[in-house]
Amino acid sequence: MMGRKALDYEELNENVKKVQYAVRGELYLRASELQKEGKRIIFTNVGNPHALGQKPLTFPRQVVALCQAPFLLDDPNVGLIFPADAIARAKHYLSLAPGGLGAYSDSRGIPGVRQEVAEFIQRRDGYPSDPELIYLTDGASKGVMQMLNAIIRNERDGILVPVPQYPLYSAAISLFGGSLVPYYLEEEANWGLDLVSTRQSVAEARSKGITVRAMVIINPGNPTGQCLSEANIRELLNFCYQENLVLLADEVYQQNVYQDERPFISARKVMFDMGPPVSREVQLISFHTVSKGYWGECGQRGGYFEMTNIPPKTVDEIYKVASIALSPNVPGQIFDGAYGEPS
Repeated sequence: MMGRKALDYEELNENVKKVQYAVRGELYLRASELQKEGKRIIFTNVGNPHALGQKPLTFPRQVVALCQAPFLLDDPNVGLIFPADAIARAKHYLSLAPGGLGAYSDSRGIPGVRQEVAEFIQRRDGYPSDPELIYLTDGASKGVMQMLNAIIRNERDGILVPVPQYPLYSAAISLFGGSLVPYYLEEEANWGLDLVSTRQSVAEARSKGITVRAMVIINPGNPTGQCLSEANIRELLNFCYQENLVLLADEVYQQNVYQDERPFISARKVMFDMGPPVSREVQLISFHTVSKGYWGECGQRGGYFEMTNIPPKTVDEIYKVASIALSPNVPGQIFDGAYGEPS
């Protein structure tokens, strides 16, 4: 009698079995069953604006349509269907992507699109951004997983994650065999960060033999919806400097802000405003996506991460790993590029 096979449940990677991801868990599966039975289900398990009725913006869809079918640009009647600015932008992106949308790009993403993202970041923060340190990704989630995979070496490596959190982090940390170290947001303080309790979380983890290597912030918060104050961001940057932690700044909801009294401010801007030694020493990875905000283009899987204060040899290793997937999807990159120019 043959023994167990590699893909029998008992033989699977234990990290895979440890992963929990409620966004696609039992409730979602049960809701899908009810939908098949004819029930009307409104899925609110994940931020998915278009599925809930948000209409896509016409302009980027026109641009991508022309890039996907460039032969339309040769049609003498194309100007009757598509506006002149969409035609011009499609020609621009096709000039940046030899082979069109059907060819692989650089593993970091199309250089010209990364330049446009860098321009967006500079306008937002007031500080230059290097496109060589920007990697376009299939949504922010792929970038988060890539960086966690690079940071986590074994089960003794810990990642500070806010509670409440988006379960991507707990799932990915389990998958890569690390340890989640929770720190708790203060609901009474508008879901702000209490560094006293955060330091206690680090101390408790260290008492268990865990080396805390990175800290995740989700700002604006998910699922809490708050924007961290500038003072709070300064505190956590100082904390990361003192504790020698990489800061992973999940800022994908930066255009979903409903509090006029506390606008979004990026961790990168605050860090550079602080100046040395924090601005030169803290290793920062910032994430953004076209899935949220006024775009809501979740299905396009466009996103990026930007690296700050990361050593060149490490950047080379990250490029190597990104190259395994050859390139992020090119239509998603076109959506990324729109951040770099005025709408």
